[in-house]
Amino acid sequence: MAIVTISRGPFSGGAILAECVSAALGYRCLARRAIVEKAATYGTSEHEIRAVLERAPGLWERGRHAKYVYLTLVQAALIDEMRRGRAVYYGNGGNLLLAGVSHVLRACVIAPLDFRVAQVTERLGMSRDAAVAHIQKVDSEVRRWVQYLYGADLMDPGLYDLVLNLDSFSIGQACDVIAGVAQERGFAETAESRAAMEDLALASRVRARLAVSAPTSDLEVEIVSRRGSVSIGGTLLSREQLERARAVALTVPGVTGVDAGVKGRVAV
Repeated sequence: MAIVTISRGPFSGGAILAECVSAALGYRCLARRAIVEKAATYGTSEHEIRAVLERAPGLWERGRHAKYVYLTLVQAALIDEMRRGRAVYYGNGGNLLLAGVSHVLRACVIAPLDFRVAQVTERLGMSRDAAVAHIQKVDSEVRRWVQYLYGADLMDPGLYDLVLNLDSFSIGQACDVIAGVAQERGFAETAESRAAMEDLALASRVRARLAVSAPTSDLEVEIVSRRGSVSIGGTLLSREQLERARAVALTVPGVTGVDAGVKGRVAV
């Protein structure tokens, strides 16, 4: 069965739609909040993760490494949940953090302005003009947030398997479409896609362990895993750091070997 990710603009009905899809499929429904809570179990606080992931773009430049660390932890937490299968995740970026796994259905929902204004006025008690201004402001911030964290445009249709406009579909109809597509053979879990998920999960756990371990917490690396064999890539500052990274990676359950420095560049 497919895993479903739903991306959406603010006040576009994403939570309602995700709950409907999860009920239709009998899947778990997970929001970013739950993933952040799980990410905090790696050894940092939920408050710190939220502070980094939700701060204004101008402040991110002062804490680029903190952004790397906490995004690494969020990815590890998300993949750990998704590898259990039968889940709907709503939160921008889920489609990008699960790249390379064919049984993930990446959906995006967009909504007309009137729908979104109604959501804002109901939740926040704003006038129509204030609601429109608020939506425009939040839209701009979210797109900048996604661009900075993931290097992608949230509204790029090429990032999704399915884009639904609530100007043409009701929430119920959109729910039926997503649930129906999720059950199509093209999104069925296969031995190959399961292996890809397990490789991604192990790579994310290694990156998370490196990010929170004192000997390697200052490094920013790329990890590739294949059937337990892990490659560490990126710019490593010294051979000593390389050996530290190798030693830490070997402590992660499931790692059978580490090939460090082959894809990276090691200063000597």
